[in-house]
Parts: sequence; C-alpha cells; structure tokens
Amino acid sequence: MTETPGLVLPAYYLYHQSPVKIVETPDGGARVWRVSIDSGGWHEKNDIFVEIMLSIGGDIFRRNAEDFVQEVEAFRAHYLKGEGPIFALYETVRSIESLADAESRRETPREQALIRGIRQRTFVMFEEQLRAAGDLGADPSIAAAT
Repeated sequence: MTETPGLVLPAYYLYHQSPVKIVETPDGGARVWRVSIDSGGWHEKNDIFVEIMLSIGGDIFRRNAEDFVQEVEAFRAHYLKGEGPIFALYETVRSIESLADAESRRETPREQALIRGIRQRTFVMFEEQLRAAGDLGADPSIAAAT
C-alpha cells in the first residue's frame, strides 16, 4: 500500500499498453491493479506506482473511466480466447472492425457507438464473473461512471 496525498482515486491509466487502475485502500493508501494478459483478471502491482506517478518512460497515459473501460475490453478481446456470451460479443466487435478495415474506412459513428456499447456491456459481464470468482480487483461499477 502506498500513501496518496493529492491523488484523486480511483485513477485509470494505460501502462505500456496494459490497463492499470489505482484505487484507494480503507486506510487512505493506494492499491495498483493491472489487467492480466493471461486471464483478463486483476493482479496487484504496487511496485509500478511510483513509475506511473512520475510517468517515467513515456508509455504511461491517464484515462477517464469511460476510456478505461474501452481499453480494458479491447485488451481482453485481443489477448483472450474462450467460449460463451462475452467471447461472442468480442467476436461481434472484431467483425465490425474487420468490415471497416476490409472496406478501407473508419467505423461509422453508428458502428463506433455499437462497439462502445458492447465493450461497456462485456466489461460489466467480465467484472461480475471475476468478482464472483473472488478477484479482489474486480469492479463492475466502473462502467456505471461512464
């Protein structure tokens, strides 16, 4: 746990292309959670707190809650494979993105909105599954802040 004077928590980051969140602990400290590339769950990584706060290396970007949810779900969809409704929705997003790529165009505003909505939904679904499995970093309520 790390002291956090002056830092407003929770705070969201993209750390070397990996989503990271810093949340307040009951004693006023901070806990750093990083998405696992293997499971999509949250791993406590307090050792990167100072690097994030000092933005050492230039590969650290602050995100608002809405963008963080999108980053987490893009990350999970890219690295994870599986069965079930979440993965079916990830495939739906891939199909929309692939169609735009095949047509050498950007996604339309409607497609972008659909992707954002799907990712917000899969974030909640994934986080609820993690919480049910005992993942201490899981927090589906982040999506409600968007």
